[in-house]
Amino acid sequence: MTVKETDTKIINEVTPRTSEWKRFQRVFFQRKVVLFGLIILIILVLTAIFAPLLAPYNPFQINLKESLQQPSWTHLLGTDLQGRDTLSRLIYGSRTALMVGFGSVLMAGIVGVSLGLIAGYVGGITNMIIMRIMDALMGFPMILLALVIAAVLGSGIHNVIIALSVATLPGYARVMHGLTLTIRENDYILAQEGMGASGIRTMFWHILPNGLPPMIVLITLQLGALILAEAGLSFLGVGIDPTDAAWGAMVADGRRYLLTYPWLSLAPGFAIMLVVFAFNLVGDGLRDALDPRLRGLL
Repeated sequence: MTVKETDTKIINEVTPRTSEWKRFQRVFFQRKVVLFGLIILIILVLTAIFAPLLAPYNPFQINLKESLQQPSWTHLLGTDLQGRDTLSRLIYGSRTALMVGFGSVLMAGIVGVSLGLIAGYVGGITNMIIMRIMDALMGFPMILLALVIAAVLGSGIHNVIIALSVATLPGYARVMHGLTLTIRENDYILAQEGMGASGIRTMFWHILPNGLPPMIVLITLQLGALILAEAGLSFLGVGIDPTDAAWGAMVADGRRYLLTYPWLSLAPGFAIMLVVFAFNLVGDGLRDALDPRLRGLL
């Protein structure tokens, strides 16, 4: 065996290759609060999937004879003014929250990331037009812009998703734009372009994958914010259709009875708080696990 082969064997034995997936698991699950948030989100997803099996009553059936019932073994969280079971509506409200959250993130993420990627890579007049439009949208507070769009389009879950997507679109575009400007100056991107690779291939096969970790963290954090924004729109009466089960609308309906029937507002309010808190915890854990600057430190 030659000296070179011996040195190579020693180096391989001393510095074993570290699995990125194992490092991600170790960093992500080492914090108990992140694990707590993940458990809450798993319970939320399972509740939304199996809502027809978990709900004790039909959440949309009106029964005025049981209007404003106190919590009991028959109705664990009582009933609202129309006699609908509060617990059943709370369970079905998880479906609305997840549909709005993931629908808005998916739509805004795809459009925003694509616009930011194109603007940062192409540059010139394309960059100026796209980013000035994003700047104009960012000039309005997110909830105010979503409120105006939802009021124009009308109530309904699809219109709420469109309103929230447009309101959060600039954030994804701005972040991806900055990442693209940074990544495109790396040597491997310049070498790729020097070899004659097309712009489409460079953007979607090299720049986009390297910019995904920060975008995943942003998307996770935005999910909680979007669920909170949807609750705000429903509370103001321009969100989900009043006949559907939505946590924000439940808080608005119960605010008139805070002194006599406080659980009508406190139950959905606590659900909103818990879900937003869980998404923030998971997003914080993903940030630590996906940040390349923390490799070897966590």
